[in-house]
Amino acid sequence: MAMRKQEEEVVFPNAAGIDVGASSHWVAVPRHLAEQAGCEPIREVGAMTDDLHALADWLLACGVDTVALESTGVYWIPVYEVLEQRGLKVWLVDARQLKYVPGRKSDVLDCQWLQKLMSLGLLRAAWRPGDEVCVVRAVVRQREVLLTEQATWVQRMHKALVQMNLQLGEVLTDVMGMTGQAIVRAIVAGERDPQVLARHRHGRVKASERDIARALTGNWREEHLFVLGQALAMFDSLAQRIFECDAKLEALLAPLGRHEVELGGPGKRRGKNTPSFDLRTALARWAGVDLTRINGLAVTSVLTVLSEIGPDLRRFGSVKHFCSWLGLCPGTKVSGGKVLSARTRRSTNRVRQALKLAAMSLSRNSSALGAFYRRLCARMDKPRANTAVAHKLARMVYFMLTRGETFVDQGQQRYEEQQHERSIAALKRRAAALGYQINPMKVAP
Repeated sequence: MAMRKQEEEVVFPNAAGIDVGASSHWVAVPRHLAEQAGCEPIREVGAMTDDLHALADWLLACGVDTVALESTGVYWIPVYEVLEQRGLKVWLVDARQLKYVPGRKSDVLDCQWLQKLMSLGLLRAAWRPGDEVCVVRAVVRQREVLLTEQATWVQRMHKALVQMNLQLGEVLTDVMGMTGQAIVRAIVAGERDPQVLARHRHGRVKASERDIARALTGNWREEHLFVLGQALAMFDSLAQRIFECDAKLEALLAPLGRHEVELGGPGKRRGKNTPSFDLRTALARWAGVDLTRINGLAVTSVLTVLSEIGPDLRRFGSVKHFCSWLGLCPGTKVSGGKVLSARTRRSTNRVRQALKLAAMSLSRNSSALGAFYRRLCARMDKPRANTAVAHKLARMVYFMLTRGETFVDQGQQRYEEQQHERSIAALKRRAAALGYQINPMKVAP
């Protein structure tokens, strides 16, 4: 009876488990499949491509149809791709689900524990988008890395200027803006006269030429000039690499545009790090909707969202599942009917980070979402308000991508009118519960 009960609890009887490593992988298959194939149930395989194909042959020969794969660094990616190409159903499992291993810790025990948990249906598969999304995602992430590295070299240039007491950051908002770049390049070219350098001032700069000339009066030390020239050369080299990423990104998005979308409005202001080509149109044709119409979502934020999850969200059962995957849902720690904590879990999800940054940009936005953000900030601290608004943005993104809906901003005034009507209705309900009646009072003009 106990044996029959154990067999009924097995969900995936033909599942294997793989403990992924850098130089080798440990694989465990069910014992009954290994006995039928006449081999050992545990095997160590190498990390070379021919080793992975031999692993796939062995799993197929044993009758394995499902493989649980531990997500270890980036070492799991070749194993995942080879096994998936060979027709096996691969489950990518978060390593945090496997950290409580009974007994001693070893690679052999890990793969056995992974196989056992998979066979009993106690693991959840991580979501990995399709190949076309993964290709775009790799280029977008590389572009973000280059932008971050470029920002560090801007900081080094600013440090070299300060060491020479050239206070360019005190008169310019952006040291590497149009005026700042012209001045820095002139300094590296050999110009030292503050009056001549100040003539590079753009008309939109608030500081006068006199103020800029005063800020550019310093001590021209040779070692700091050398560092400034090196930093500028690195900045230009990274700018060229970013331009190459933009060209590659444009080529990748061109065949993905399967929808004809009518863009409404002139679009939002282009940021300094926005790709040079028409990214808004390319993303709208890929997704089937224009996500930039949502207040707060810039075209670079939409690029991050689509490159991470793609336009197809059918993998998520509902909008609640989608927001939970992003880590934007309140936690449910309840004991004895008392809520112990409702904080959202920590997450490094890039879509979550992009939506939270978009929520922060709504602080001065004259839209319904901006009014909603300011109303929440009056009730709670800003980090909680950012999370709540990011949750609202995630729901809008989900409904636009799944239903093809078009976002229409109702405006700040209409939102405030709705809140006023809701407040009056709440007061009337409370007064009626206490046996009173509220009547409007006429106010003299």
